[in-house]
Amino acid sequence: MFPFTAIVGQDEMLTAIIAAAIEPKLSGVLIFGDRGTGKSTAVRALAALLPEIEAVEHCAFHCDPADPQNLCADCRTRLAAGHLPTTKIRIPVVDLPLGATEDRVVGALNLERALADGSKVFEPGLLARAHRGFLYIDEVNLLEDHIVDLLLDVAASGENVVEREGLSLRHPARFVLIGSGNPEEGELRPQLLDRFGLCVDVKTPTDIATRIEVVRRRDAYDTDPQKFTAQYAAASAALREKILAARAALPAITVSDDILELGAKLCLALGTDGLRGELTLLRAARALAAYEGQNTVTAAHLQKMSAPALRHRLRRDPLDDSLATTRVDRAVAELFAPA
Repeated sequence: MFPFTAIVGQDEMLTAIIAAAIEPKLSGVLIFGDRGTGKSTAVRALAALLPEIEAVEHCAFHCDPADPQNLCADCRTRLAAGHLPTTKIRIPVVDLPLGATEDRVVGALNLERALADGSKVFEPGLLARAHRGFLYIDEVNLLEDHIVDLLLDVAASGENVVEREGLSLRHPARFVLIGSGNPEEGELRPQLLDRFGLCVDVKTPTDIATRIEVVRRRDAYDTDPQKFTAQYAAASAALREKILAARAALPAITVSDDILELGAKLCLALGTDGLRGELTLLRAARALAAYEGQNTVTAAHLQKMSAPALRHRLRRDPLDDSLATTRVDRAVAELFAPA
């Protein structure tokens, strides 16, 4: 796997993905921009960077043994019987292809078993595989509406409910949703757009030095992956420890009333709908503070995370045709200007 620490540029995207890995309540990251800018590489590289997680052995949903309230039905039965063996697994990264059927996404009856002996056995889908990991959707703006509806239901409840073909079951399905796409190929439905905590724009580098460095590193990796990865082993280990420390410190990060007021004023100035923008901004700023090893959220943290947290929540203004990022930057400059 191409090392996360070897990715050149795209700082906003990398920061957003790291923040989502630190704070799962951010509900994911939407990455819009040009093809070939490292979107899928960054997601897979971060998942590979993170340490293995403990899961119930032989569980199709790799339930968390430390969270008995959210076990699947089979694991609850095994726990009641006093036998719940565990194992270590890598954090899953599951691709949801555009042409995936509903059965492939949510799961369905195992037809082979049904035809062989008449038993009704559930065949887990992509949502089950993505539990406790990342669900990656490329060209998310081209996803079919009925699949979008399924994702919205699961993202809201953290649970996949299957009622079909004589089956009736539910299983945990909590994952970090990562979507990528090109806005020129179609807009994302507002309901799904709102479910992504952060939204970042990525662009093809325009300066020669950055382009040369990207090509040089990718070529070195393709020539000898093991040698190239070894060069970044120390940096990867340091980043892993930094993320784990941020996760542990997150509950203790304090947020003053002044910071809360500043975030509310910013959302009011931008006219965002509801309060999800403010909550997301708060969580993103707190994750950034934890990542930087600070004990409290500052205005600088709000300022840095304001565009990713709010740019996709703005109403269209017929009197202002500026890009969303420009509108956020303008409001931040006015609100955060020194007295």
